[in-house]
Amino acid sequence: MNAYTSVLKLRFINGLQYRASALAGTATQLFFGFIFIMIYVAFYSQSTGQPSISLKDLVAYVWLQQVFLSIVALWFRDNEIFQLITSGNIAYELCRPCRIYPFWYAKLIAQRVSNAVLRCFPILAVSFLFPQPYRMSLPPSPAALILFLLTLVLGLMVIVAISMLIYISVFWTMSPTGSSLMISVAGEFFAGMILPVPLMPLWLQKIAYVLPFRWTTDFPFRVYSGQIPTAQALWGVLVQLLWFAVLLGVGKWSLSRALRQVVVQGG
Repeated sequence: MNAYTSVLKLRFINGLQYRASALAGTATQLFFGFIFIMIYVAFYSQSTGQPSISLKDLVAYVWLQQVFLSIVALWFRDNEIFQLITSGNIAYELCRPCRIYPFWYAKLIAQRVSNAVLRCFPILAVSFLFPQPYRMSLPPSPAALILFLLTLVLGLMVIVAISMLIYISVFWTMSPTGSSLMISVAGEFFAGMILPVPLMPLWLQKIAYVLPFRWTTDFPFRVYSGQIPTAQALWGVLVQLLWFAVLLGVGKWSLSRALRQVVVQGG
């Protein structure tokens, strides 16, 4: 565990170096968050039916997407790992005195968290200063905030386990672009990144509830706003843990199969 903890710390510190990139990303995410909320405000102003999620909760949903974008986005990837696989330099990884799966997992966790740390606080600070209805709202209770933080951490663990499957698939496809697009596009849609899950048609919501993606984004964000009550949120935590265990097991099994087929020539 010391080796993987060291990798996590080093990658986290290394990720904190990119302050200029984080500043540019912060401005971009504030802009897009404001634009998305403007669209929803216009939509709600013309709606005659009873919405499945209030505008206040939806505004919090959008801002949380921007605040924790690098944590919940499936398109956030490490091109170095893709390069190792496609170029054959995976041989150097096999020489390390540690297992590849937890080594990559720790690396990906650190990259996502370091990127989020640089951006989340400025976006949060500004989002609370906007006038209504664009202002970020506080959670309804301390219990909702604690549950949100717990579900967000578990969502991060699930999203990285899903990302690991993308990297592992490249051992067979040898196409990082194809593997990323197939999973990322579908995954982000059913996670609620394109359209919040409560605004989807009922038949699409049923599909989203079956898949693991919504547990990384939609579930934590609705716990924050209190739309998902405490008792239901606690059951959701168990589902997150179950999905994490399943994805972890499938990922390790898939990687072991892929590595058995790796052939290193030369030297």
